[in-house]
Amino acid sequence: MGSDTTEAAVAAAAHNPDRITVVDHPLVAHKITMLRDETTPSSAFRMLCQEVTLLTAYEALRHLPVHNVPVKTPVAETESPVLSGLAPAIVGILRAGLVMVEAILTLIPHGRVGHLGLYRDPETHQPVEYYRKLPENMDQREVLLVDPMLATGGSAVQALDILTAAGASDIRMLSIIGCPEGIAAVQERHPDVHITLAALDPRLNDQAYIVPGLGDAGDRIYGTK
Repeated sequence: MGSDTTEAAVAAAAHNPDRITVVDHPLVAHKITMLRDETTPSSAFRMLCQEVTLLTAYEALRHLPVHNVPVKTPVAETESPVLSGLAPAIVGILRAGLVMVEAILTLIPHGRVGHLGLYRDPETHQPVEYYRKLPENMDQREVLLVDPMLATGGSAVQALDILTAAGASDIRMLSIIGCPEGIAAVQERHPDVHITLAALDPRLNDQAYIVPGLGDAGDRIYGTK
């Protein structure tokens, strides 16, 4: 998807286009195509999810605050930036979000990890919470919520409700694939949350799956049905 097409798709999908970023890069597009392919085995699918997460996380984490510290190189003394404040919190929506958490920890290994267990009721398509474990001092941390698919937005909204109730106020969300319905749901309930996507697909089907999407991310990551 070219930059002009991407910008048009974002503008059409979002109430507030300034709060959504779709990473427009040929490497990301190539890997997304491999993720979509139904013949891609679970082992390759997991690796591709990690690679796409790494490529898009650079953009999602662009806002992290820094301050300068003195450092002596083999050549001279200088000042150079390091991350400021408490370690960022990376919160994964179980179970599919785990693969993204592990990828992001390679970028910020000092990050603190939270887990939210949510599953989609097959009849109502609404999220049901079954597990919650978050780092301390959420009100003092940059928070990155990760889930491969932003579909109906139900799980994302519930997760964001939980994070804000825990005191988090500086939250971003990173997904591999999203659609307009999910973006609209998040922006209606949490308009200050910035969403970063590797791809923006056009719609949901009547089973609430993203089209064309890539199927059930959790099943494809872990080889289950």
